[in-house]
Amino acid sequence: MQPNTDPSPPEADEPQPDERWRIRRTRDDLDRLGETESVFALSNGWLGWRGTLDEGDPVDMPGSYLSGLHECRQLNYPEDGYAFPQLSDTAISAPNATLIRLWVGDEPLDLRTGTVLAHEQVLDLRAGVIERHTEWISPAGDGVRVRSRRLVSLRRRRVAAVDWTVEPLDGPVDVRICADLLANERIPERGDDPRAASLIQEPLTAELHRADDSDALLVHRTQRSGQRVAVAVAHRTALPEHVATGVDATADRIRLTLTGALRPGERARLTKFAAYEWRPVADSSVEELADQVSGDADAARTDGLDALLAEQRAAFDGAWRTADVVLDGAEELQLATRFAMFHLIQAGRSDSDRAIPAKGLTGNGYDGHVLWDTEGYVLPVLTYVAPDVARSALRWRHAHLPQAFDRAAELRLTGATFPWRTIGGRECSGYWPAGTAGLHVNADIADAVLRYVAATGDEDFLVGAGLDLLVATARLWHGFGHFTDDGSFHIVGVTGPDEYTALVDDNLFTNLMARRNLRGAADAVQRHPEAAGRLGVDPAEVAGWRAAAEAMTIPYDSKRGVHQQAAGFTDLPEWDFANTSDDDYPLLLHFPYLELYRHQVVKQADLVLAMLRCPGEFTAEEKAANFAYYEARTVRDSSLSAAPQGVLAAELGHLDLAYDLFAESVLQDLKDLGDKTGDGLHLASLGGAWLTLVQGFGGLRDDRELLSFDPRLPDRIDRLAFSLLWHGHRLHVTLTAEEARYALPDADADTAIELWHHGERLRVTAGQPTVRPMPALPDFGPEPPSPPGRRPARR
Repeated sequence: MQPNTDPSPPEADEPQPDERWRIRRTRDDLDRLGETESVFALSNGWLGWRGTLDEGDPVDMPGSYLSGLHECRQLNYPEDGYAFPQLSDTAISAPNATLIRLWVGDEPLDLRTGTVLAHEQVLDLRAGVIERHTEWISPAGDGVRVRSRRLVSLRRRRVAAVDWTVEPLDGPVDVRICADLLANERIPERGDDPRAASLIQEPLTAELHRADDSDALLVHRTQRSGQRVAVAVAHRTALPEHVATGVDATADRIRLTLTGALRPGERARLTKFAAYEWRPVADSSVEELADQVSGDADAARTDGLDALLAEQRAAFDGAWRTADVVLDGAEELQLATRFAMFHLIQAGRSDSDRAIPAKGLTGNGYDGHVLWDTEGYVLPVLTYVAPDVARSALRWRHAHLPQAFDRAAELRLTGATFPWRTIGGRECSGYWPAGTAGLHVNADIADAVLRYVAATGDEDFLVGAGLDLLVATARLWHGFGHFTDDGSFHIVGVTGPDEYTALVDDNLFTNLMARRNLRGAADAVQRHPEAAGRLGVDPAEVAGWRAAAEAMTIPYDSKRGVHQQAAGFTDLPEWDFANTSDDDYPLLLHFPYLELYRHQVVKQADLVLAMLRCPGEFTAEEKAANFAYYEARTVRDSSLSAAPQGVLAAELGHLDLAYDLFAESVLQDLKDLGDKTGDGLHLASLGGAWLTLVQGFGGLRDDRELLSFDPRLPDRIDRLAFSLLWHGHRLHVTLTAEEARYALPDADADTAIELWHHGERLRVTAGQPTVRPMPALPDFGPEPPSPPGRRPARR
């Protein structure tokens, strides 16, 4: 075995770290296993480990995920139809290298048996490490102390590590330690909630296994998706001389076993350095992948755990410099905000074109699919705190343009039609009204391109992948919509963000986002005519885009004085909220969609989201009237809703409501508000928390040439401070009840940024913060009512 030169694990009497950066779960939380596993998930945008116990049991949902690793499954329809997707992608677990099982005497370590004297798991948000401490007495009376640390390296894409020790509590104990590398781990079946994952048991077929007393290797492949995955583990141990080692290897499991007696004062230590990789079978060989992961695991072992920990802390220190948000006066929400940003930091990578699924790599909810959540809620954050990661995610969309062109052709549409749900690029949603008809995902992608380019000035991206995406999506809208005799342009038969209202005409959100898409594409090709020539765009096509954008239909109900979510929406029957009980939510689990579709009941922000994305399309008075009307009809059965509602509530001066909506968004997973955190975290809700703080209380708007701020703070926040990147410069904003301060803390002396503060144009220069008084709050009357029982909890 390899000698262990890494430092000893931390002792209990060492100084306590800053608790404002640590999430704790104790033995009192053992009935929340699934939630804890998601909350404590570690990822680097390529590899994700759920925060399961080292011993692997009890477990709610094991998971070792690789970005894009999936298997295909057949979609079955009671009655098939043309262009219905026939296959769906489902995320599968790669071989699990986290497992270290322990037997004390003849008793397995199991927190459901024996006596648990102490148990704690800690997620250190600054270090990017999970720490675990357990003191357990077996049913036979033998006591042990187990400590471990776990990380998934931000710097080393393929690498993760577990450092584990056991020692007696008092008298000598006989132990057996089994370090497993396990493929085709059994996944528990979930309930009948349609939002749960579709499980594929034993998806991997063995191709190669190798093992000795220091190293382990498994190579497997999928059958339908044609992917090959390899995992290697390099072990390092520090053991008393009387502890023996042995190795047992099969095609799906390699087990290193350490057996012996531990006397008081002795400890057994095992460190596992793991490396993961997958590639298409057609582009790889078994030995090539085996050599890659074996080399990475061995290099990590050679460098040692101390080096990995130092790299991890340095990587997070660099990320937190821009990503951290300070909330003075709101201790619980401060920690929750850092938790949200931690998982957004982990969600993607800048060094490869990778997707960001709705759950990240924290669970298999939604089958591990990428949805519009990424462009709608995650990239608007990453564009300002980690723009290279946003660019990577957009390049992943660009890499799958061929499938989007094929899907458009299959649907008899022009341009490109991006999938509602996918992993490998094909459409995986078999639900026609909310999936195929949710065409706004195409405009969401274009919107993310435009915001990224505006924030970074990345013209190289624009003339390449960016313009390809803008043109392909603009062509979709120009071909899908149509002009009527009165000269107006309509987009009919679509589903907007609100999935309780499907297959409508002129959904306002879709129309406004399509208008932005058409105008953005027209501006881009005229700015870069050489790229336009490459794509076959001529002046007549550009003129057609502009004409469609100018004539776009904007549904408005003049009788009620509000915009319509879609044409005719305000004429639908009202939902009977008086006879809807708290137990009837979420409505989709208790009412047929036919009943939902034909009433004025809104699952999630739709028109309100349009006012956030396209603020210049509405007057302040229109926003106030619209917000009040739709607040009374929005039930927030989706975690996507609280954030945009919170932003608009803040803009309109309803700060108590905005604060409570922010709390709902940022606590969605830490409090498991939707009882779905066990399937993986809600990245959109976590991203939405940042949006509520920065766009809501910070008043940030980015639909103009310059950044614009119109800040306001609720009474329960004494100070709000955040950073964002604008054309490569870090702008730091600090807000108190009295003033707004804008600074460029890292910039060279001659650097300056121009921005708007409450209608005043400012020039912020390096070394000289610009300070302005906080604006007075607008007065649009009292807080508008929510549906009965559906207002967010008051804090």
